Amino acid sequence: MKPFALVVALVLLAGCASTSHRAPRPALIGHIVFIELSDQGDYESILHDSDTMLATIPSVATYAAGRHIDTGRNTIINDYDLAIYLGFESVEDLHAYVVHDQHIDYVAKWKPRLSALRVYDMHDPTR
Repeated sequence: MKPFALVVALVLLAGCASTSHRAPRPALIGHIVFIELSDQGDYESILHDSDTMLATIPSVATYAAGRHIDTGRNTIINDYDLAIYLGFESVEDLHAYVVHDQHIDYVAKWKPRLSALRVYDMHDPTR
């Protein structure tokens, strides 16, 4: 094979390889919270507080919050009113979040108004 043809073939192969899709990883540490409210009327208020009190803590790298959506799949657990995802770049950042005044104030305000709370922490070792 001529050098030019070889270069063209390699470029085409590289282009094909780069068309595969892999979703980006949001953060090294994921902190996932599922909240059940005692009063369903509190949803907009707790979502607002989550957006303004938790998402703005400096050690939070990524954030998302929202309610369950019905996708018509009976295998999906829907026993929560608000799910919150917070991503951190290190365990130290997660610890800084936990002891931050805004997080402490949020928990003090909302924990008495919850009927259930589940919190999960995960590490993405492939990141």
